Amino acid sequence: MSTAGLRSPHSPTFPMEKGLSLPQDCRDFVHSLRMRGKYALFLAFVVIVFVFIEKENKIISRVSDKLKQIPQTLAEANSTDPALVLAENASLLSLSELDSAFSQLQSRLRNLSLQLGVEPAGEEEEAVEPRRPGPPRRHVLLMATTRTGSSFVGEFFNQQGNIFYLFEPLWHIERTVSFEQGGANAAGSALVYRDVLKQLFLCDLYVLEHFITPLPEDHLTQFMFRRGSSRSLCEDPVCTPFVKKVFEKYHCKNRRCGPLNVTLAAEACRRKEHMALKAVRIRQLEFLQPLAEDPRLDLRVIQLVRDPRAVLASRMVAFAGKYETWKKWLAEGEDRLREEEVQRLRGNCESIRLSAELGLRQPAWLRGRYMLVRYEDVARRPLQKAREMYRFAGIPLTPQVEDWIQKNTQAARDSSGIYSTQKNSSEQFEKWRFSMPFKLAEVVQAACGPAMHLFGYKLARDAASLTNRSVSLLEERGTFWVT
Repeated sequence: MSTAGLRSPHSPTFPMEKGLSLPQDCRDFVHSLRMRGKYALFLAFVVIVFVFIEKENKIISRVSDKLKQIPQTLAEANSTDPALVLAENASLLSLSELDSAFSQLQSRLRNLSLQLGVEPAGEEEEAVEPRRPGPPRRHVLLMATTRTGSSFVGEFFNQQGNIFYLFEPLWHIERTVSFEQGGANAAGSALVYRDVLKQLFLCDLYVLEHFITPLPEDHLTQFMFRRGSSRSLCEDPVCTPFVKKVFEKYHCKNRRCGPLNVTLAAEACRRKEHMALKAVRIRQLEFLQPLAEDPRLDLRVIQLVRDPRAVLASRMVAFAGKYETWKKWLAEGEDRLREEEVQRLRGNCESIRLSAELGLRQPAWLRGRYMLVRYEDVARRPLQKAREMYRFAGIPLTPQVEDWIQKNTQAARDSSGIYSTQKNSSEQFEKWRFSMPFKLAEVVQAACGPAMHLFGYKLARDAASLTNRSVSLLEERGTFWVT
């Protein structure tokens, strides 16, 4: 018997057997739609990949362009460690070494991209807390010479919580770099100071590692000069747990911190809203033009000056060993001081005067970026001058700074120590007048007359006028800056 017309009760029922089969044209149309959908998805995937590649190329191009602009010192400071360079057979010894090398290189590239202003992608964005929104980032340079009250005035910026302040970081360069004697000495040192200064303003604190002795290990150092004078280096998270039996030459004053971690300090610098730095080794203002014109910086230069007679009197106490010739001249009553000593004094005064004259002329590159401040005015009216300096810098002054000024300018007596910042400022700024021999004042007046005239310091005619409190040696001047 034929079974062609029989169907098992368990056999599936096909649509075609119920008369619901689709026409061939419809099935072809459905198949065509499916194929077109697959092609559309494929094309969309290709477009997305192309856009992603283009975006990455632009980022790489930005980094490449900025790398061409940075000094060689920055490239060297962030270069791969020589130990990580490929061996002669073009391979590393093991996969573990390769992984370690990649991790270190990735970390340094991240630091470099942050310095260049290129935002890292992916998880790296959360590695450093971004700077909080606020006013434009200012870069303030307190430019002075030794014994002009710069440590005291620097505290006006150090005490404000949103400012990353460094105290004399260029000290390390002066201690490490030596220049041949001659006319190029001053220019050569100024160029080195300027390039290091630029990197510090960009929060590239690694640049200092090449000048710190002994060299830091794994970005840790116990020898950051006067670390305790920079609050930002002694607060969390830069203040790491104290390490027992580790001696730190320049430790924090009010708390015990471990060795300075340069990476943590650099990250803290980037998180702060502004940056300020005190330097007594920048003498020629014209060398700062590249910093003023750098689009990554918004430079403000505050040049602090003081009566050169007061400066010399203070230096002869603070740095007594360097002034033995002067003391011998005073003690033995010789008629003339050695000419080289007078020439050195004259050269210092002229350097200060020439920089101030340039700043007061307000050339285009310096317009609105320069302010001249006399220490005597700060000592007499500290809060007023602090407000003027902050207004010039474009940074709002906080009550925190005002409170510090009130507490530290009305001390019963001056604190001991050559770097003390506790002053009875309204009483002490002319103390030098009553201890300086008149013939010493005469030498300073003869050597520094042009600078004294520019800054409004009056000459003493005789010993009586030098020690007479009723005779002012200070001309009244307004604020030395132009908006």
